Amino acid sequence: MNSIRKKISSLLIGLAMSGCVWAQSAQQSKSPWWKGAVFYEIYPRSFQDSNNDGVGDLNGITQRLDYLKLLGVDAIWLTPIYPSPQVDFGYDISNYEDIDPQYGTLKDFDRLVTEAKKHNIRIIMDLVLNHTSDKHPWFLESRSSKTNPKHNWYVWRDGKGPGQPPNNWESYFGHSAWQYDQKTRQYYYHKFYIQQPDLNWNNPEVRKAMYDVERFWINRGVAGFRLDAITTLFEDPQMRDEGVVKDENGKPMTNAYGDPQLDDTRTNDLPQVHDVLRELREVADSYKGRDVVLIGETYLRSVDDLKKMYGAHDDELQLPMDMQIGFINKFDVAQFRQRIDEAQNNINGNEPLIVFDNHDNPRWDRYGGGKFHDDIGRVIATVLFATRGSAMFYYGDEIGMVTTPPKRKEDVKDPIGITGWPKEKGRDGERTPMQWDDGPNAGFTGPNAKPWLPIPPSYKTVNVAAEMKNPDSILNWYKQMIELRRTVPSLRYGNNIMLNTSDNHVLSWMRTAPGQAPVIVACNFTAEPQRISFDLSKQGIVAKQGKTLMKTPGMSDPASLSDVQLPPFGVYMGEVE
Repeated sequence: MNSIRKKISSLLIGLAMSGCVWAQSAQQSKSPWWKGAVFYEIYPRSFQDSNNDGVGDLNGITQRLDYLKLLGVDAIWLTPIYPSPQVDFGYDISNYEDIDPQYGTLKDFDRLVTEAKKHNIRIIMDLVLNHTSDKHPWFLESRSSKTNPKHNWYVWRDGKGPGQPPNNWESYFGHSAWQYDQKTRQYYYHKFYIQQPDLNWNNPEVRKAMYDVERFWINRGVAGFRLDAITTLFEDPQMRDEGVVKDENGKPMTNAYGDPQLDDTRTNDLPQVHDVLRELREVADSYKGRDVVLIGETYLRSVDDLKKMYGAHDDELQLPMDMQIGFINKFDVAQFRQRIDEAQNNINGNEPLIVFDNHDNPRWDRYGGGKFHDDIGRVIATVLFATRGSAMFYYGDEIGMVTTPPKRKEDVKDPIGITGWPKEKGRDGERTPMQWDDGPNAGFTGPNAKPWLPIPPSYKTVNVAAEMKNPDSILNWYKQMIELRRTVPSLRYGNNIMLNTSDNHVLSWMRTAPGQAPVIVACNFTAEPQRISFDLSKQGIVAKQGKTLMKTPGMSDPASLSDVQLPPFGVYMGEVE
């Protein structure tokens, strides 16, 4: 009789668990595609050159879709490919509804969208809303006279006096953010480069024009937008000076360009930004069934500021970039634990989008390198892919490309480096061409072409072809991590619970989902071997064994979860059995 009861009980438990799995599966099937997705940033001029002119292009990206499919990415974000004078390499746009000839044509773009769809890869465009090029027809009209209908499309002001700008605001690229225009005898505002005048987002005509741009690209098949510099759309209407930042001794600080360091409170993250985000979201959501995603470039002061970017009613950005975690820039277990925990618990249950680097910042080798370069890369990839949320990484991260800044000022292409040399060397170092193989020009362009930036000598060993053949390569680590995200529900959709919170050497956490085996993750943040013991009784788990999912090459499987031995910068991930 007891055996029959046990069988019935087991059957009921099995049915209940099956029900949980079915319910979770049904819930996941209703989730928008971008939840838990992996985004891959491509800097088009550096990814693949198809016509041997030394500059990457759209057809080159199309040629590499098989690789991207094999890597496992869900979407690719393209930095700007619009017509541009290329002062800031595409972020100075002169036409929002076409393709720059150096990258191809609209026909090439349409082909990329079509072929990417066949590979189950979506295209994300970079939408630069804060400013245009000074060669854009809108600005040419705007500066033609004070009475031109488009004069109010940009931020124009009279100076305080002869030769005096309206206030002390500074450009992110150095020096005053105001440029005097001889014809109108006024100053125009540019938060970024002089050739990037800021649009006036208080003007309803500007808003309508930019929302029409949004519709133009959605109609061409894009799946969403990364919104560049989105927090800088508005400025203090009273034009008050910004405060000067002082050090602990009360002495005014200076930036890399020798200017006073300002607190940015009058020109960044003003409340009016949220009105625009809601309107952009309304346009995106009007395409029913498309799940058009809005990703924000959101360098913010705190997780509370990040939370606001989703909107009080989840009606603004779906994925503001979480820079709080990836840009700690040092292996501090306590900080990582705190900020990951904040991303899980302090954003109203919204989806985090974790980012470690991009075209504006040194690559992840800033966390260290040398002897432990690949091991450090595995730690970073594990934090990126094995915590809850969506993930974004930068081309070349997956093979361990390193930041390679220019050694001479005459070699600098980036305007930031040209202005700030030698203290500020610019962003060329993180934009070098993709390293595909050990042949001429690393397979990026033809053997007789000159790449637009030099290819680092590391390409001889650090390249896709070599790492594909090596099962212990960082490339294969990325591939396996992404595949586990796709196939293990706890990793893609599960909750994130921090473990062993008093340990300052190993960062560890657990992912749990209803009806699924929990997954534990441990990352050694030090150059010394570490031992860690998992006691999961507080989580109601009595199991002591783990089924290894991933581990640092050469590491032994732990005999039990009570004694996991990690090599320097070692990683262990296992299902609790």
